[in-house]
Amino acid sequence: MPKSQMPRIAILGGGPIGLEAALCARKLDLPVTLYERGRVGEYLHHWGHLRLFSPFGMNSTPPGRAAIESENRDQRFPDDNECITGRQHLSVYLEPLAKTAVLRGVVRAETQVLHVARSGYLKEEGVGDPRRGQEPFRLLVKEGKNRERVDEADVVLDCTGTYGQHRWLGDGGGPAIGELPAAGQLAYGLEDIAASRRQFYAGKYVLVVGGGYSAAASVCHLAAVAEEHPDTWVVWLARGSSSQPIQRIANDPLRERDRLAVRANQLATRTDGNVEFHNKAVVEQIDSLGTDKGFKVTARCAGESRTWEVERIIANVGYTPDTSLYRELQVHECYASLGPMNLAAALLKHGSADCLSAPAAGAALLRNPEPNFFILGAKSYGRNSNFLLRTGFQQVRDVFTLITGSADLDLYKD
Repeated sequence: MPKSQMPRIAILGGGPIGLEAALCARKLDLPVTLYERGRVGEYLHHWGHLRLFSPFGMNSTPPGRAAIESENRDQRFPDDNECITGRQHLSVYLEPLAKTAVLRGVVRAETQVLHVARSGYLKEEGVGDPRRGQEPFRLLVKEGKNRERVDEADVVLDCTGTYGQHRWLGDGGGPAIGELPAAGQLAYGLEDIAASRRQFYAGKYVLVVGGGYSAAASVCHLAAVAEEHPDTWVVWLARGSSSQPIQRIANDPLRERDRLAVRANQLATRTDGNVEFHNKAVVEQIDSLGTDKGFKVTARCAGESRTWEVERIIANVGYTPDTSLYRELQVHECYASLGPMNLAAALLKHGSADCLSAPAAGAALLRNPEPNFFILGAKSYGRNSNFLLRTGFQQVRDVFTLITGSADLDLYKD
């Protein structure tokens, strides 16, 4: 492909999928810039104290390992079957990868893309008109504390994830009464309860809301703290009707996932570890009693109103994609998950709770009505949490097949 015809690629997000996409673009000798509003692997810095369910071999790729080894022949990676923490993954893989020669000058940390638009076209203009796709994307960018500027690109890959956009506690997914003014005092992410945040929770009355693995991890860590600090007490609320909040997967090959499910269900059903579990529960109102003075929380549990006065609240209620970034583009979103419609429909049809059994999406499902705009990684699944990094790596290979038009593209060749 002549250099004059090479598409300029902009990648938004410096996590595992964004870095893999940048690496693949460089292997194909395509001009590429990766924009990361924080640090490389920013979200992993927040929840990296947790151990990944999937093993290292599923969370890395041959091109990535080869790029790191080319810089450091003594580099030793974890065993492919080993489950490491997010911070370990950062230190042994993502951060070294971002510093390799092949990505030098590509990764721009502390650089935020504020908005993406199509030059010369409003959202409602040029529907189905091939001329729309011939105009460049207009990226409004802010680098650190510098003034804003506009960069152009021919292809945009949105790999920004969902962790930065939490959902709400109230009935129907909206904020509970009083939640908005109290939000700054609530923990919506994955707290490092076992280490850096241990003293913040030790000896406290803690409300945990959520029925998934994030809430299970929080409850298990709080129960461990309670062994040393018996005054620690946990009220765990989940919307589901089962007395066991975490549905186990038969013969689960992800042992870390199953281990967490077993322990969390034990805590919920045996009133073990100073844990009090309530199903069929939804938070109705939160009254802040003042900064660091706790909260009065009213919830409906199995149809009955209950009230607790707690000192801490952890809201592990999930995450949702930030779609405002591409609001002026022609992106067909699923009305249920907010993911791209084609992929969302395929995931809905599959309908499994097990991420390992989800079928490969295929390149065609990554297309949007907006030409050359692709949503990859966890954000492509929208509010569906059944995403694996290996799925994102396959998406990267598929999208570059579309970009290059090469059906036999093999990005894993030396």
